[in-house]
Amino acid sequence: MNILLVEDDKTIADGIQYSLEQDGFTTIICHDVDSARHVIAERLEQISLCLFDLSLPGGSGYDLCRLVKERSDLPVIFLTAIDDEVNVVMGLDMGADDYITKPFRIRELTSRIKSVLRRYQYSQQVTQSMHSKSYIEIGDVQISTLEAKVYKQGNEVPLTALEYRLLLIFANHIGQVLSRAQLLEGIWDIAGDFVNDNTLTVYIKRLREKLEDNPGQPTLIKTVRGLGYKVGDSHSAQ
Repeated sequence: MNILLVEDDKTIADGIQYSLEQDGFTTIICHDVDSARHVIAERLEQISLCLFDLSLPGGSGYDLCRLVKERSDLPVIFLTAIDDEVNVVMGLDMGADDYITKPFRIRELTSRIKSVLRRYQYSQQVTQSMHSKSYIEIGDVQISTLEAKVYKQGNEVPLTALEYRLLLIFANHIGQVLSRAQLLEGIWDIAGDFVNDNTLTVYIKRLREKLEDNPGQPTLIKTVRGLGYKVGDSHSAQ
């Protein structure tokens, strides 16, 4: 399993590479944005997960994350020395799957990697099961699972990969109240490792901003106080 590591500090990169290879991963290392762009262009189909430092020669990890997500639904983890909400939310909003703040313990990094990979495997299983329903309608929102696209009143609504997966979880349980724990288990990690409850809040907020007529008074993704969230009624699916 190949991991693309983009880290300009060669000492850190060599240490990460050694540890990952001890865990059975193969590492492709780049030290700047230009060389990483070349690998993404030529070898993306061989990569299972990307580790991007945020501050890089020639650009940033954000640039590389955006490039990867435009081409493929690969998991991305940011390595960052900046631990503030603005940078974290910015990365998550463009489709990143996790972040880890330097300095970190290498065992924590490998655990995060395995966690994200399990999450993707589970999410792919959910997506495949949802594809048996080619068209789902919830109010004025339509989900075309064959296209993996979402429409509101006939207009396409662009969603990130994880926003789409979260909506599919709701669509697969129309009319049911889902607890935050159930959503975190389904979207983030079936083993429950390194779950960030704040991350779920970010994605619920993003979905409401994109799909609700009035995000401040949601009627599609409803909060059931003390219990969780509910989407639609039991008769809404088609």
